[in-house]
Order: sequence, then structure tokens, then C-alpha cells
Amino acid sequence: MMNLRKSKDRGHFDFGWLSTYHSFSFGEYYDTNHMGFSKLRVINEDFINKGEGFPMHGHKDMEIITYVVSGALAHKDTLNNSTVIKPGEVQRMSAGSGIRHSEYNHLKNQKTHILQIWILPEKNNLAPGYEQKDFSADLLKNTFKLVASQTGEENSVTVHQDIKLYIGKFNQNYLKTIELKQNRNAWIQLIEGNLKVGEVHLESGDGLAISQENILKLFAQADSHFLFFDLPQQPLRVI
Repeated sequence: MMNLRKSKDRGHFDFGWLSTYHSFSFGEYYDTNHMGFSKLRVINEDFINKGEGFPMHGHKDMEIITYVVSGALAHKDTLNNSTVIKPGEVQRMSAGSGIRHSEYNHLKNQKTHILQIWILPEKNNLAPGYEQKDFSADLLKNTFKLVASQTGEENSVTVHQDIKLYIGKFNQNYLKTIELKQNRNAWIQLIEGNLKVGEVHLESGDGLAISQENILKLFAQADSHFLFFDLPQQPLRVI
């Protein structure tokens, strides 16, 4: 089963300094039909103006992954991390029992384009943590790269949840077949391009919820850049 979440149907706010799109309920955007998917709670696509950003603020009990598409994001937190996240880099911040951080586009000549993902942790009150890795050398022609996992395998950042996150970059006409294990779901978030998944067509900004599928055929109808989440299947709710 595949459910398409069109880009135009996402929550959208333009604050002048920030243009943001919410795949799931977040902040001022509330939609009971889109509260998350499996362990995914937030996928926000942000375009941050030069010299602007988010001042110091707090989080608790959430695994937060930030992926920079273009530009750069300066990060500071209460664990004494002070870094810059660049295109192709992935940051994992475990909020756990509590953390505060700031995020700014410190560039003077361009916007910064990021995707920020929130994942529900396996348990609450974990020790806060931070990790950042550069995958830019791996994100070349027709790649499907594991960048986050519970085990940290293949040099991915470690997430405190049973998920795997891949970044895909496919050239036009590239076809990849993916096998989902039993009792697994998937979510695809297309950043740029035109991607066909089975008989479903995704355009830039679209998301696709996938459940009860075994074999997925991903075909790039144009050069495509996307996130692919391998997620646990949620138990059916009995009413």
C-alpha cells in the first residue's frame, strides 16, 4: 500500500526569514491526519535566509537528524559543540533528558536549504548526545547511501531507534530495486527531481508512505535526490 503526500498539501509558513514546509503536524500546523508515520514524527524542509536562523532553544526526548542540501548551518549546543553543517553532511542530536541548541545560516550570500527529521527514541531520558558525519564523497552518481541506523553500521550516524535512513541520488533513467523485510514500512521524501515508485509518481517535495510492500522499484524519470526511511511497522490499532 502506498499513500502519496503531495508537496502542495504540506503545512507551509513563510516568516520572511524562513520558508518552511511540514510533512507532519508541527508548531502552528496541526493536522490529525498527519501526526507522523511509524517512528517518524517530523520532516521539515526549511529554506533559511542569509544571516538568519533559530536562536537557542530546547528539546527533550527526540532523535533529531539534520541534512544540509545547500548552503551551511552553524550549530551550537549545551554539550559545547560548535560546528558548521555543510552539504552532504548529516548531524544527529539526541535530545534525551534535555538539550539546548541554536542553528543559523551564517552565510552572507545565499540561503541554506535543510531537511530536519525528528524520530521518536526507543526510550525517554537518554543521555543527550551529538554526532556529525560527512557523506558528500559517497553521494555521487546513482548512489543509495546508509547515513543513519540504530547500530551505526557502514559508518552511519547512530540513532536510538530501530530505523535506517538512506540518501539517494539517482541520475535520469536509473532503476533500483529495494526489498523491504517483513513487518517493515518505508517513507520516501523527494527533495528534487521526478521519481517513480511502482506506479506512483513523485515530484519535488512529495512524500510517500509505504506499508505492506515487499519489493520496491525506484525509477528516476529525471535526476533525483531523496531520503528513504526503513521503519518498523506500527501495530494495528484495535477499537
